[in-house]
Amino acid sequence: MSPVYDKLVDLLVDRFAVDRATIGPDVTFEELEMDSLFLVELLLVIESEFQVKVGEEAAAPTDTIATVVKVITDEIAATAP
Repeated sequence: MSPVYDKLVDLLVDRFAVDRATIGPDVTFEELEMDSLFLVELLLVIESEFQVKVGEEAAAPTDTIATVVKVITDEIAATAP
């Protein structure tokens, strides 16, 4: 898909032990059995790994992987020189 998508998938697999086969752009965090507490931790990792600032409202359990990729991509574009 995109480098941001690939990196996010790698983070989910490597840091959160999510089975790579269960991840897809249209899969929700809820479908991956991840709750809002998990998402807070994930967003902190995203901020660190992508060097962007995203708030806790950036992702909800019902959001898809593609939705979060868009949030990250938009934030990268907004902070680019």
